[in-house]
Amino acid sequence: MSTTVNSRAVSAGRPVRDPRRAALRGGILGYYADQFDIFVPIITLAPAMIYFEPEDTSKGTAALIAAAVFAATLLARPLGSAVFGYYADKVGRRITTMVAVAGFGVTTFLIGLLPGHQHIGLWAIALLIGMRFLGGIFLGGEYATAVPLAMEWSPARRRGLASGLITCTSPLATASIAALSLFLLSVMPPDGVHSAYVQWGWRIPFFIGGLLGIVLFFYYRRNVEEAPAFEAGESTASPLRELLGGRHRRDLAQVFVLMTGAWFLTNVAAAVLPSMLRNDVGLHDRTVSIILLISSVVCVGTFIGCAVLSQRIGRRRFYTLFGIVAAVVASTCYTLLTTLNEDQAVPATLLTIGVQASTISMYGPIAAYLTERFPASIRATGYGVGYSLALVIPAFYAFYISGIGTLIGTALAPVALLVLGGLLVAVGGALGPETKDVDMTADTAAEARS
Repeated sequence: MSTTVNSRAVSAGRPVRDPRRAALRGGILGYYADQFDIFVPIITLAPAMIYFEPEDTSKGTAALIAAAVFAATLLARPLGSAVFGYYADKVGRRITTMVAVAGFGVTTFLIGLLPGHQHIGLWAIALLIGMRFLGGIFLGGEYATAVPLAMEWSPARRRGLASGLITCTSPLATASIAALSLFLLSVMPPDGVHSAYVQWGWRIPFFIGGLLGIVLFFYYRRNVEEAPAFEAGESTASPLRELLGGRHRRDLAQVFVLMTGAWFLTNVAAAVLPSMLRNDVGLHDRTVSIILLISSVVCVGTFIGCAVLSQRIGRRRFYTLFGIVAAVVASTCYTLLTTLNEDQAVPATLLTIGVQASTISMYGPIAAYLTERFPASIRATGYGVGYSLALVIPAFYAFYISGIGTLIGTALAPVALLVLGGLLVAVGGALGPETKDVDMTADTAAEARS
């Protein structure tokens, strides 16, 4: 296959490239751009949300609006995964990836142009949430296409490491956003709705995110070839129907359990925790940015470490053990965080690292695991839907926290979600088969047995 690809490149007048490395680079860059665009509102837009809100917005309402902006993207991702995954399995991973990255690049760039409440009233919030929803469709399409393409080019013995290199760009993206936000907040403090940061400073990261999508489009157009697993795979009339109602529905159910737990852990660690550090611990915006930057850099290493570990002990055993660790360690660290104040930045940093490393690091092997879990004929659909359909229930985390808070207090309510998330990951991992040695070019990946 590589010889054929290289022959095509030569005949087209392009320089010869290693298709495996090109696809892996595309997966790494694509996942980075995906994660950058997802988490920009949490870190960069949070200090500027008064730009979109009425002046008399209460603290509780502001929290719900911020959650809605984040949830809009999460809720749209299953739709994008289903649509783009279908076409990726029918017409190819490469062309659908190009459409997806161009789409989220344009929508993210357009968000940077939005007017605020002082210009168009409540339409400002509506447009922000609507554009995040539209962008979420394309983001769901990106990882449903680019990641399977990269993993199908990776040899079995290196799939764990390749997965870690792709997914570690999530904390790397968070670190980039935190560093950029720290710089912007330092040179233009968000002192009221008319300050430079609130009026236009927050737009800069969105413009950067938009440009990333456009750059990716041209990268895939010039450098990346279709994977041999897709070209050799058997065609199915409807990948989505086969996934939801065919012989693979139990595989999807198992992945759904695991990923539901993963998204509960993610929402607490990535969305709830930064707000808690600001509002409950009382840390300054710049201090929170520094803490998130440090924690994210550490998690780059833990992502790769977890991915490599899964290659040694197996994906099934890894997720079973990791879920238990998450339920115990993350919940303990978060509980200790609730006892701190604004003068305890150092312990807050260490405990934040503890929460994030013991939750989101589970994504290290996820690119390998989910692509191994489904056969080639429905792999993009299975990966995308399995990854993102589970987003729906955890996406309403703010309401669960509010309800649980009436029983154990709002400060400790996220702890219950961390315990629940960890247990679901452990159960989901135990219910699934071992997959690390499956043949990705065969149409039998889902038939692996423990």
